[in-house]
Amino acid sequence: MLLALDVSNTQTKIGLYRGAELLHHWRIATDREKTADEYAVLLRALFGAEGVTFSDVDAMAVSLVVPPLIDTIDRFAKTYLHTTPLMVSPGIRTGMRILYENPKEVGADRICDAVAAYARYGGPAIVVAFSTATTFSVVTAEGEFLGGAIAPGVGISMDALAEQTAQLHRVELVKPKTAIGRSTVAAMQAGFLYGFVGQVEEIVRRIRQELGGRAVAIATGGWAEHIIGECRCFDHHDPLLTLEGLRLIYDRNRQPVQESR
Repeated sequence: MLLALDVSNTQTKIGLYRGAELLHHWRIATDREKTADEYAVLLRALFGAEGVTFSDVDAMAVSLVVPPLIDTIDRFAKTYLHTTPLMVSPGIRTGMRILYENPKEVGADRICDAVAAYARYGGPAIVVAFSTATTFSVVTAEGEFLGGAIAPGVGISMDALAEQTAQLHRVELVKPKTAIGRSTVAAMQAGFLYGFVGQVEEIVRRIRQELGGRAVAIATGGWAEHIIGECRCFDHHDPLLTLEGLRLIYDRNRQPVQESR
């Protein structure tokens, strides 16, 4: 089995693969203070609920954008899985040319998303990941990572408004009855929901225009389900896209099997 770990700033997605088949997946909160031992306790419990043990895992691939956790995840893999994790970072084989001015600036999760999107849906493609930040990653028709856009994420935007205003509080992001809110809660819900919808649709429209035509648009990330129902720009919703990208990148970096003589 391959253990795929997508560690973002707020949540960590976990997937167990046998070959190309995703057997199990989970989502937990990312905790920078947890030790390797604490992650082991948590993962052992999740595995055990599905009848899986650490000894069933042969390899591990990691997309990680939280630098303080690099050593923690590395220690967990070596201590409990007895394997060295494949970290998505500059120098590994992704099968995708990066056209960023400085390729090292591109987050590992965006690379995984782009690789999986091109493999599943072709190009040109636009991946909109609704996570801590809302990122727009563009893949060319030839399968190259072209660039994109980065905007504040849904959750941190809502938190910032509640924290920086004395009379406004955190609200649940649900669709209001009307765009004209007649209470503070309804007004905030209308502003957040339709504001994010407008932002996404306009950025996707401009990217498609710059690409010179139609591009497939894929939504992913933990906040996607709250937004995409009101968007008309998406062709697919693929919440586990990053895990699939990790699997593909792992496969592209495996050492070839030596034939017996």
